[in-house]
Amino acid sequence: MHIAIVSDIHDNIWKLEAVSAAINQRGTECLIFCGDFCAPFTLKQLAENFEGPVHVVWGNNDGDKWLLTVIANQVGNVTLHGEFAEIEVAGRKIGVNHYPPLGRRLAESGAYDLVCYGHDHQALIETVGETVLVNPGEVMSRFGKTTFAIYDTETHTAELVEV
Repeated sequence: MHIAIVSDIHDNIWKLEAVSAAINQRGTECLIFCGDFCAPFTLKQLAENFEGPVHVVWGNNDGDKWLLTVIANQVGNVTLHGEFAEIEVAGRKIGVNHYPPLGRRLAESGAYDLVCYGHDHQALIETVGETVLVNPGEVMSRFGKTTFAIYDTETHTAELVEV
């Protein structure tokens, strides 16, 4: 199974459209979002453009959590996990949060196959012990690149994709 990992959209719905198309072309079956939609309409666009389950953790720029929750309930394929998600997908244990230091500590714990985080907009894939640690970068393109990551549950590998 292929899992798309996305972070830090910051309401750049134009870049999100391109990222959504690239994710769908790759046949991903699950999507993890590591925080910072900003406005609720961005969550709606992400969810409506992806048919599979979407797992979300809050970022530091997700201000209207009430309306984000209303939209998540309306679209039906979004699970809001709060500050931290611990999920299992295709037999892989996955930890998700928004912040790099917490992501690194989770990976160092050895409790997860995959740990995902965002916040600093710096794309990274690293192996920490047996754990794949992923920061998918940013959709926003503040630093000039729009990236997301794909994790393969069968091969236990991840790759960065630039849009």
